[in-house]
Amino acid sequence: MLTAKRIRDAKPGPKTAILWDGQVKGLGVRITPGGAKSFILNYRTGGRERRATLARCSEVSLQAVRERAGRELAAIRAGESDPLERRREAKEAPTVNDGLDRFFAYCDERIATGRLTDRTATEYRRQANRVIRPAIGRRAIADVTRQDIERMVAPLPAVTRNRLLALVSKLFAMFEAWELRSQRTNPARGVERAKEEPRDRILQPSELGALGAALDRLADKYPPAVAAIRVAALTGLRISEVLAIRWEDVNPEAGVLVIPASKTGRRMQPLSGAALDVLAGQPRINSWVFTNGYGDAAAGYKHVRRIFTEAASAAGLADVRLHDLRRTVMTSAAASGIGVHVLRDLLGHRTTAMADRYIRRTGGALVDATEQSGAAMAAMLGGEKRGEVVPLKGVDAR
Repeated sequence: MLTAKRIRDAKPGPKTAILWDGQVKGLGVRITPGGAKSFILNYRTGGRERRATLARCSEVSLQAVRERAGRELAAIRAGESDPLERRREAKEAPTVNDGLDRFFAYCDERIATGRLTDRTATEYRRQANRVIRPAIGRRAIADVTRQDIERMVAPLPAVTRNRLLALVSKLFAMFEAWELRSQRTNPARGVERAKEEPRDRILQPSELGALGAALDRLADKYPPAVAAIRVAALTGLRISEVLAIRWEDVNPEAGVLVIPASKTGRRMQPLSGAALDVLAGQPRINSWVFTNGYGDAAAGYKHVRRIFTEAASAAGLADVRLHDLRRTVMTSAAASGIGVHVLRDLLGHRTTAMADRYIRRTGGALVDATEQSGAAMAAMLGGEKRGEVVPLKGVDAR
C-alpha cells in the first residue's frame, strides 16, 4: 500500500524501481536512479498493456492521484481514449500559428478572386505577427479561452484593441468552420470593445492655405508624394485609393477615374478639373501615376505620410493627419447642401450612414437653426421680451 511517508522515504537504487499501490490497481510510483519520483498508471486497452505517467509526486497528493487514476480506468473501460492517446492527440492538435498559416493561405485565395485587397491582408499579417503569434500562437486552437483573449488585448489602445478583436473573432469563426474547434465557442465573443472617440478634425480655409504653401515648398524635392496629397485633398479619396491609381484607370476626356479595388468594389469616380490638372502633370515613368520610379511600383504610403507630416508641421498644423483631408472635403460638401445619396457616392460607401452623419452635423438647415436660435437667446439676454423673439424659419409658431 502506498502512503505519503513511504513515497517520501523511498530511496533510489541502481535501477528504476516501481512501488505499487494496493488500493487502486495499476497505480504506482516510479523511482529512477537519479531520484525522480512519478506516479504511473498501468492499464490494458485493445489487448495491449500500456503505461502512462500521471504526474510528478511533488506536484500532486496521493489522494488526488488515486482519484484521477480511478477516473482514467473507468474511462478506459467505457471505451474512451486512454491517457497516452489523448496526450498524442494534444501534441498533434493544430496551434493558433497553424491556423494563422491556413488563414493567410485563404486570404491569398480571396485576393486572387478579388474578394480581399492586398492592403487588408497586409494589415491582418501585421496584427498577427505583432500581437497574436507572440501571445497565443503556440496554444492549441481548441484550448484558447476568453481569458486568453482578454489578457492579450488588455494593454492595447482603444482603436488597436477593437481592430484586433475584430480579426480574432474572424479567425476563430474560420477555425470553427474548418472544424478545428467546437461550434459556437468563439473566445472573442463577449470580450468588451473599447470606447473610441470619433475624430472630427477638419481644416479651416486658412489652414488649407498654409498647408498648400508648405506643399509648394516641398514639391520640387518630393514631386510624386506632394501631387498625391493634392489629389487626395481635391477629391476626398482615401490616400490608399490615390496611390493605387494607374494610368489605365484615368479617362481625362470623360473626367472619370476608375477605382477597381475600393472597399465597396469597382466604382467610377468623377474628377474635377483641378484634380485632372494634377494628374496630367505627372510624368509617365511606369504604369503608376504616383511613383518614385523604382521599377514598376507605386509611391509608398509611409513615404507619403511622412511628407504630409513634414508639410503639416511646417504649416503649424501639428494635430492634423492625412485622413483629415478626406473628412474636410466631405464636411465642405455636406455644408454646401449636397444630398445624402450623392455624398454617399462621393465617399465611396455602401450605405448612407456616414453621409447622413456629415449632413446632420454641417448641413444648411442645422446651420440656419443654430444661427437663429442663437440670435433669439441673445435678444432675451439683452432684455427683450419672449414674445419679441423671431421664430425660426420653417417652424410653425402656433
